[in-house]
Amino acid sequence: MHVILTHEQADFDALAALLAARILNERALAVLPRRVNRNVRAFLNLYGAELPFVEARDLPSETIETITLVDTQSLITLKGQTKKTKVHVVDHHQLRPDLPGDWTVVNDQLGACTTILAEDIRDHNGPLNVLQATTLLLGIYEDTGSLTYISTTARDARTVAYLLDQGASLRIAGEFLNPPLSEEQREIYNSLLQSAETVNIHGQSIVISTAEAPSLNEEISSIAHKLRDLLDPDALFLLVGTAEGVRLVARSTTDRVNVAEVATRFGGGGHDRASAALVRQQISEPTVPVPLEAAYQKLLALLPEIVEPALTVGRIMSRGARVLTPETPAQDAGKLMQRYGYEGYPVVKDGRVLGLLTRRAVDRALSHRLNLPAASLMEAGEITVTPKDTIEHLQRLMADSGWGQVPVVAPEDGHIIGIVTRTDLLKTIGGGEALLAEQNNLAERLEAALPPVWIKFLKLIAEQASNQHLPIYIVGGFVRDLIINRPSMDFDIVVEGDAIQLARSLEKLFGGRVASHSRFGTAKWQISEVKNSLARRFSTDAEKDALDLPDTLDFISARTEFYNYPTALPTVERGSIKLDLHRRDFTINTLALRLDGRHYGNLYDYWGGLNDLQKGLVRVLHSLSFVDDPTRMLRAVRFEQRFGFVIEARTEQLMDEAHDLLKQVSGDRLRHELDLLMAEEHPENGFARLAAIGLLRAIHPLLDWKTEYAPEILTVLKQPLRQGWELPETLGATPVRRALAYLIWFGHFPEEVGQSIANRLRLSHQLLTAIHDVGHYLPSLPELVDRNPSRIVSVLDEVSLPVLYAIYELCPSPPLRNIVNQYVTRWRHVQPTVDGYALLSLGLEPGPAYRQILWSLRAAWLDGKVNSSDQEAALLQQMLQTFKI
Repeated sequence: MHVILTHEQADFDALAALLAARILNERALAVLPRRVNRNVRAFLNLYGAELPFVEARDLPSETIETITLVDTQSLITLKGQTKKTKVHVVDHHQLRPDLPGDWTVVNDQLGACTTILAEDIRDHNGPLNVLQATTLLLGIYEDTGSLTYISTTARDARTVAYLLDQGASLRIAGEFLNPPLSEEQREIYNSLLQSAETVNIHGQSIVISTAEAPSLNEEISSIAHKLRDLLDPDALFLLVGTAEGVRLVARSTTDRVNVAEVATRFGGGGHDRASAALVRQQISEPTVPVPLEAAYQKLLALLPEIVEPALTVGRIMSRGARVLTPETPAQDAGKLMQRYGYEGYPVVKDGRVLGLLTRRAVDRALSHRLNLPAASLMEAGEITVTPKDTIEHLQRLMADSGWGQVPVVAPEDGHIIGIVTRTDLLKTIGGGEALLAEQNNLAERLEAALPPVWIKFLKLIAEQASNQHLPIYIVGGFVRDLIINRPSMDFDIVVEGDAIQLARSLEKLFGGRVASHSRFGTAKWQISEVKNSLARRFSTDAEKDALDLPDTLDFISARTEFYNYPTALPTVERGSIKLDLHRRDFTINTLALRLDGRHYGNLYDYWGGLNDLQKGLVRVLHSLSFVDDPTRMLRAVRFEQRFGFVIEARTEQLMDEAHDLLKQVSGDRLRHELDLLMAEEHPENGFARLAAIGLLRAIHPLLDWKTEYAPEILTVLKQPLRQGWELPETLGATPVRRALAYLIWFGHFPEEVGQSIANRLRLSHQLLTAIHDVGHYLPSLPELVDRNPSRIVSVLDEVSLPVLYAIYELCPSPPLRNIVNQYVTRWRHVQPTVDGYALLSLGLEPGPAYRQILWSLRAAWLDGKVNSSDQEAALLQQMLQTFKI
């Protein structure tokens, strides 16, 4: 026999899960608990006869082979149950740590347990009737507050849509959700309301209410909902003394109060936002109820351990806010907004906030050509927060005032120290931002990725930064690659403050030399000469460990950037780490790893980079990103192809709209991006993607990429170069492999097209000449077939080896390749034994005759007319007679 059970005092989620499990296994017996909530009882009175439930007393006298527990992890003893009875749990609550090891469990953290089972019905069973669909809908709606509770997931919502498609009745559901309190419940409600006390624990507002109700038969979960709605705390705990024991019912509206953990400590359970327990005597007299006061005192003692500290404004604010005076003209305000990208500025006089000037107000004024002062356009009000205010307080303040930017003031004197925006708030409450950095600590991963001497070196730097009260971070690509397990050794140190000052102090303490650039706030600490002495500070094998240290380390002051016009290079100003990260290209490159003090290893993610990394998305930070720097479009493709990610849909749309801006970008910057793409592991994928979305033609209307180009170009970029060719390391300043790639790529185009593209990219003079030579000599190569070696050499001697290598790769047939290969590996090395000095010794006056004679001798060797020194000497004597010597 297979039995399905749920918890006592069943709500609609328990009832619906019971029904869903029965639909999935029609041979099982779904057993109603002895006690159900009042609204559930009313529903069963009307519709219970149509539902396949049985009561425990009606179970047949058979051995129970399997028990399925739904919406609970507590097993009651039934007649027919044995030690061999298998137990299977389907629940959405936090798993209890003491579950028997032989139980099987399905546990998904969803808004309702019904959702888990209804998904199986949707995927594997036939259609539902109206009553079945409505019952399941009631289960999801009750446990998710009709999809409004924060524990609700997208899966709950999709399942509701499925049930509505199956005919679930919203009218019936509405009749049984949120029923009025009974007379008994109203009495308890009033008692609990009168006893309610609010305690502040770690910045969280906690309401605790107690009441005695020895004869209570009703459920109190509906009372908890109504008190929570009335009192609006961060968490609510009800303790009601009954004949069975103390009933604990808890509700939470924040992730920082996990009420399931509290209920578990009292022997109950639930999920993060809703839980319950029946508190009985645990030791000597298990049937004697625990006194209400004892349960209350235990709860008070437990809460400081369970409640997490509140997330405060200070954790998400941007420091160093810019402000306007009441006299600031609209035009000046508009320029500042464009320059720094802010949507609003506080208007301040004598340190006091007078109001907020928004971009909308400025734009409206300027559209009417009204250059009014800030005082005439601002939203008046003295609305501020302090760094210690909670996020919940900020949310209420923004909702009440309508301000999207709120100044942050120092509590001691009220002067403005920063600003917090609606975007900051939305990212925080939306869970898209890892602001609780200590919950995302990468210290262990960092120390596993870098050599031990590096870690000690970084901690040495971090200690000095802490002494100067300077937060320091590793940012960007290193952090990104660390998270996706592709760590590198290439990173900079970003200092929230004066990076040059920090570098100078390190130079003074440990030696080395510092080169700084005050305009950009950057410093390079050159330590190659002091690596051994540095290593000796924290290593027993300093000479070996010193090899792992870098020769230089760059320090960069956190800064913000603005662009005076599209495609311009940025203008730089000092800023916070948050603003520094915002200036970067994509969210996945905005992650920062803090190094100083107690923050060591904490990950800071202000712009959703961690979420996009996990989803494999390349996303820009704002809609004007490609307008500011169009080369970011090329980088987007490079990162997409390197990591196997996808360019986020809105980002790709912005790229499509910004194509033409690449025409305004200098050839040097475009070439730099193409050079970087060639250095990727699979550059062919990147170039194919650039061609597919039209970016290559945006660079030059005739620039293209075809699949057949890839093998030749990959050969010169990634494979060992041909032996015996003696290629130079560079062609001009360009590494020879990259030069060959350009020669082969552009060699597929007509000569004038290749030249035009090369000019657009401002390739070096040497590369331009080589591209011309490829275009000139490749078409004429067939003319050399069946010619004497001397004729071939006379032509190819004029061609550089990199050009010949490119021609070889581009040759359409083996005979042509053989001509080039024979020239490079054999014929170009053939020279006569006679040289100019020998001719001079024979009495021949220097002049054009030298070249003619030496070439004739070489040609004779090449064509097989001369095969020895004696034959060469005889031929030389004949030629000398021509010159009458």
